[in-house]
Amino acid sequence: MSEHSGHRTDSATDPATEAFLTHRNLLFTIAYQMLGSAADAEDVLQETWLRWAGVDLDTVRDRRAYLVRVATRQALKRLRTLGRRKESYVGPWLPEPLLTAPDVAEDVVLADSVSMAMLLVLETLQPVERAVFVLREVFDLSYDEIADAVGKSPAAVRQIAHRARAHVAARRPRGVVSPAQTRDALEAFHRAVETGDLQRLLDVLAPDVVLLTDGGGIVPASPSLVVGAGQVAQFLDRIPPGRSLEPAQVNGHPALIVRVGDEVDTVIAVRVEDGLIAGLYAVRNPEKLSHVGRETTVSR
Repeated sequence: MSEHSGHRTDSATDPATEAFLTHRNLLFTIAYQMLGSAADAEDVLQETWLRWAGVDLDTVRDRRAYLVRVATRQALKRLRTLGRRKESYVGPWLPEPLLTAPDVAEDVVLADSVSMAMLLVLETLQPVERAVFVLREVFDLSYDEIADAVGKSPAAVRQIAHRARAHVAARRPRGVVSPAQTRDALEAFHRAVETGDLQRLLDVLAPDVVLLTDGGGIVPASPSLVVGAGQVAQFLDRIPPGRSLEPAQVNGHPALIVRVGDEVDTVIAVRVEDGLIAGLYAVRNPEKLSHVGRETTVSR
């Protein structure tokens, strides 16, 4: 993003750059929720900036709405390309994890919307449905604004929003889980894995727990879902020694970062239900681990 981040010093005299930087985190968050990829969201920002830099600001009534419209269109275009790329992806595909600030958890809607579990649900929507759902449910845009961004009538957008909401409601994780519950379950999981205590591990896993590992065909990972506490525990028992596990805030929720020496090896995010771990998402693809080295700001 050097294209525009270098403009900070003279942003006071450059209204276009100032407006872009004001809304940059919002635009990134919209693009990330639509794409599940930080690298692609950064590319969308770059494309948005290039279009924005050529606009006559006197013709723009609402700068935020205009930027959201441009970013949404760019993200939609990229989402269609990504869909084709994912069809040839090796093994399970998981979103690119983000190291997020602790205060993201305080905005429950935002934290929920960027969680691994929710991003996987959003993957099951059609591109326009996904854009409409994100803009309406997370960012609370009006149907008119969304219609502008996705090139549909407000009436059509209303129907799409209704359909997307029902689709997500049927698939999203049940019940509200407090960050403290997730933290407790994760701490118990952390101790069990570190000590190699199989029984302790089985005690913290839900009977029908699901493990997804994303190696992208680059590093070893399970080629399919691992289901059931016994199977998952056996799989985790094969984690080689010499790895350090550290708690972190990933995608707005407690998670673990596994390191080998100084290198990030795996990011493990969890979904907790009734105090037990019901879902484990292990991202190992090294191409997806660059955004856990430093905090990424998400906002709405």
